[in-house]
Amino acid sequence: MKKYNISVEATLEVIGGKWKCVILCHLKHGVKRTSDLRRLMPAITQKMLTQQLRELEKDGVVNRIVHNQVPPKVEYELSEYGDSLRPILEALCLWGDTHIVKEYGSKRAVLEDNILNELEPQPVE
Repeated sequence: MKKYNISVEATLEVIGGKWKCVILCHLKHGVKRTSDLRRLMPAITQKMLTQQLRELEKDGVVNRIVHNQVPPKVEYELSEYGDSLRPILEALCLWGDTHIVKEYGSKRAVLEDNILNELEPQPVE
């Protein structure tokens, strides 16, 4: 049995690192295919994305849905257990918004358009 000095270590073991929270934040908006996640996260390599998704699946926070069709279709979603992270993820996003505005004056100054398009509805003209 692994020993922790403080409970947050257990949390960070599951969601820590550069990409896992980003993946989970995208999945909290709904089911995504691997290609969707790659488009939303252009800086991640395919190998790293696959590795992170496998680890999240192994830890029970992400479900991998395989559709039996040709060509194969694989989707990812938050599991029920992963959905329990939603308040944590939302708090991290809110803090990040506040930090970005404090540092840069505007979210639009630093957030990529594709992320803004997913998170903020665009007006219909």
